[in-house]
Amino acid sequence: MEGADEFMKYRSPLVSRYASKEMAYNFSDRKKFTTWRKLWIYLAKAEKALGLPITDAQIQEMESHAEDVDFAMAAEEERKLRHDVMAHVHTFAHCCPAAAPIIHLGATSCYVGDNTDLIMLRDGFDILLPKLARVIDRLANFSEKHADLPTLGFTHYQPAQLTTVGKRASLWLQDLAMDMRNLQRARDDLRFRGVKGTTGTQASFLQLFQGDHDKVEKLDRMVTEMAGFKKAYLVTGQTYSRKVDVDCLSNLASLGATVHKICTDIRLLANLKEIEEPFEKEQIGSSAMPYKRNPMRAERCCSLARHLVALMADPLQTASVQWLERTLDDSANRRISLPESFLTADIILSTLQNITEGLVVYPKVIERHIRHELPFMATENIIMAMVKAGGNRQDCHEKIRVLSQEAAAVVKQEGGDNDLLARVQQDPYFKPILGQLDALLDPKTFIGRAPQQVARFLSEEVRPLLEPYKAKLDVKIELEL
Repeated sequence: MEGADEFMKYRSPLVSRYASKEMAYNFSDRKKFTTWRKLWIYLAKAEKALGLPITDAQIQEMESHAEDVDFAMAAEEERKLRHDVMAHVHTFAHCCPAAAPIIHLGATSCYVGDNTDLIMLRDGFDILLPKLARVIDRLANFSEKHADLPTLGFTHYQPAQLTTVGKRASLWLQDLAMDMRNLQRARDDLRFRGVKGTTGTQASFLQLFQGDHDKVEKLDRMVTEMAGFKKAYLVTGQTYSRKVDVDCLSNLASLGATVHKICTDIRLLANLKEIEEPFEKEQIGSSAMPYKRNPMRAERCCSLARHLVALMADPLQTASVQWLERTLDDSANRRISLPESFLTADIILSTLQNITEGLVVYPKVIERHIRHELPFMATENIIMAMVKAGGNRQDCHEKIRVLSQEAAAVVKQEGGDNDLLARVQQDPYFKPILGQLDALLDPKTFIGRAPQQVARFLSEEVRPLLEPYKAKLDVKIELEL
């Protein structure tokens, strides 16, 4: 019955249903608490190197137990002590009796707590960035392939002038490229909290090193480098500024807005039957309507993207209510908002990659929709051709206006097809240009510079952005659910 116990309590769908193994592990207890132990080892090594009485044997003992965390003991210690960091200090000390006196020497809880959070944020970005690069790569290929395929543009979700399928995808790409730059910048801006003490003044370490400021600075620098960071924040309170969380999560929320817009567009186009997301051979769209092919992946992205955007409120509120050097009302909130933001971003990128790898385009449906609307859009071209053939612009305009209204009545009141072209062909007034009508109504003459815009955009902005991730672009996504 042990295995059934997990079904007797709430499990977050972010992990149990959707998230990748690497992102789920990134915010796992195992990674968190083994990172705490590594940070204690870094601190001991640096303190020893700078002259404190710490032995090689003590450090070796700590290193030999860096991974074997007794979670049951730690939980019991926390129940007694009501302090998570001290519970793990005691648990680590239990298996490292020789090193027990120097574990956490001079440090405060935020030495392990905040520094571990910064490591997780950095590593979270390192998981997300290649996934975002793959989405951009797939959409770039899609945009290039369909750069000159005419399609109806829509403003106010009403038919407008033509664009191309590839040009529309380039608008999605432009937003994703902004997200890529923003995430990379947020990742690169992350610094280490480092070794700062209880209120950020490094007083405990200054005392340990008997007033030697240089050694305290070297200690901070050495631990920062061991943790894989180039820089530490020069000033902190007890914690690093919670504005850092705002910066990270605001960029993830912005990515959420981008994905929501893209997937909403895909859902609208699926309704028109112009574009569809991948649909598995045995997939069921509806339990009641067996013919349905619902855009469930795009709907999932929209659903989760809303959650990602909503999570942005948490770090904003937290940063604004921190008192003086710190208050603990940030802690419980951050345990939820930081992991959930990265887990949610991870899920929507994996799902969007799956969508973009299998987007299906139906050119004949697109062509039919163009055919229904193009005669109205071509009226200006017809007027100009008549003027060139010797006609009067005002007379021609009136003729076209009357015929257009008659054709619109057929479409709207009778449910018929747009017969404006037939009406023009039957009106003797337009006899001088009848031979030009096919050319005047060629959809490719209505797409402007869309193909050229796509080519330049991909060449100058998108492909260079992907260059650092070339080795990671071939990974495919298989969605389990």
